[in-house]
Amino acid sequence: MIQEARARVTPGIFAHMPDAAAAAAPDKESADAALAFLTEMSPDLRGAAILGPEGEVLAATGEGPERWREDAAALFVAADGAEGAPVEQVHIATEQGEVFAIRNAGLAAVAVTDRFALASLMLFDMRSTLRQLASPNFSSPEQGQPRSRD
Repeated sequence: MIQEARARVTPGIFAHMPDAAAAAAPDKESADAALAFLTEMSPDLRGAAILGPEGEVLAATGEGPERWREDAAALFVAADGAEGAPVEQVHIATEQGEVFAIRNAGLAAVAVTDRFALASLMLFDMRSTLRQLASPNFSSPEQGQPRSRD
């Protein structure tokens, strides 16, 4: 059943973002730099991925980056179905850890963290990373990225 839902809606699930403003997907190098910076900013992060407007994996931690595409699509399908409309963000907490997903500026990000990660900071960092990555002026992770935690 979930595989059928994924097959039917995977491409469209990312196209129906409330703020689908990205003109083109960022290049892999920029996405990798943005993900590296997000990882550096978020010490509780276990793994994460940045996805393009069509759900393609632009950058991912770990092995098997395409798994992020499938799981993100399934997560957004479930969240959108529960809400009855496209959601901007998802936060799921369990005893083993937490999952965050966000759609912003025509891109999506999914992250898995340790338990008790600060949700507001994680979502802020993810949203800021996506906004900067979608910006035509994006050139490096240090320039105009999310605030420092120092």
